[in-house]
Amino acid sequence: MADSAFPVGYVLAGLAMVAATVLPRLLRRSAGSPALVFVAAGVLAGLLPGGGSLDPAEHPLVVEHATELCVIVSLMGVGLALDRPLTWRGWGSTWRLLGIAMPVSIGLAALGGWALGLAPATALLLGAVLAPTDPVLASDVQVGEPTSDPGSEDEIRFALTSEAGLNDGLAFPFVHAALLLVAAGSLAWVPGWAAWQLVGKVLLGVAVGVAVGRLFARLAFAAPIDELRFAETADAVVVLAAVFLSYGVAELVGGYGFLAVFAAGMALRGWARDHDFHRTSHVFITRFERMLTMGLLVLLGYAVGDGLLAGLTWPMAMFAVLSVLLLRPLAGGLAMLGAPVPATDRRAIATFGVKGIGSFYYLAYALGQAQFPNSEVLWPTVTLAVLTSVVVHGLSATPVLRRIDQRMGRRTPEPV
Repeated sequence: MADSAFPVGYVLAGLAMVAATVLPRLLRRSAGSPALVFVAAGVLAGLLPGGGSLDPAEHPLVVEHATELCVIVSLMGVGLALDRPLTWRGWGSTWRLLGIAMPVSIGLAALGGWALGLAPATALLLGAVLAPTDPVLASDVQVGEPTSDPGSEDEIRFALTSEAGLNDGLAFPFVHAALLLVAAGSLAWVPGWAAWQLVGKVLLGVAVGVAVGRLFARLAFAAPIDELRFAETADAVVVLAAVFLSYGVAELVGGYGFLAVFAAGMALRGWARDHDFHRTSHVFITRFERMLTMGLLVLLGYAVGDGLLAGLTWPMAMFAVLSVLLLRPLAGGLAMLGAPVPATDRRAIATFGVKGIGSFYYLAYALGQAQFPNSEVLWPTVTLAVLTSVVVHGLSATPVLRRIDQRMGRRTPEPV
């Protein structure tokens, strides 16, 4: 009878996959999101008696690699989705969010954590972990599938999508800064950090990603041997090879793998923009990512139901909620001041900085590298911030953006 658990597991997995496929379309016109459903299901499972413990603090390596896989797959989907060519002017909102909103968010969150009694290194880590807009859970505010029209993307969805593609890699220098600070206890490391972590590793990651993306694009669309032109056979599974190769090579040479995957997706998308292979690849990657995300969200809900938030203090709980409702809108609003886009779009871009799976990756990575003072409060604080984002943005994103689209006479993208 012990083996009966396996058939039950397959049944549950099958039902969950059906839900992951159907829910995005069922909820596309409602104030809700699949993420809310999966987290709620996990919480209910965690509240049931007789279940095992699932504390991420006890399994940081498992959490790190599970979230790592989900993020890199998502980043390839983001790179493939963007129709707008990379230019300084065309990506103006993105540069504002990366150059102003991200460091301001990190600084405000770090100051807030320090004021609440966290050690400086721990406060800086918390700021870095909570700063990025997540590429995994931000699907409700991202562009739709690839099209042949570079002007089809509205500024809100384009800015938030491109920001999510780049800032997951650009948050890493500040995670490393926290690691250096906790190890050294001084600021003597800052010049070396700026040269290598902030510049060198970024350039390496982008260079590897562009090289891998162009290699795969050349094979897909222009290989001299017919059998190698996988774009003609719509063999989208090979795009996963680009994900793993770009990430692995970038990490091996010391670059940022997250940036490499996004750059690979952008480089691949830059070839034969009108070819249907881009849409086929994007649909495949997006659905694969959805399966991974579904599992992680259910596990997150289970951990919450099992008591993950029990150690949260009221000050840190308020901090977690305000990091989503106040800090990001403030930093985003500052970044978008004077931007040549409608005021409604500026407010939406500032507000919808979705937090999610990437935050758990950074936290697991950092806590696996060093011992941080007050680290016991980090998991529940970050978890509550992500849950706040899932609830607030999950309930508001679809109706708010739909109203803005109607007011501006724009088409609302359909879910993939």
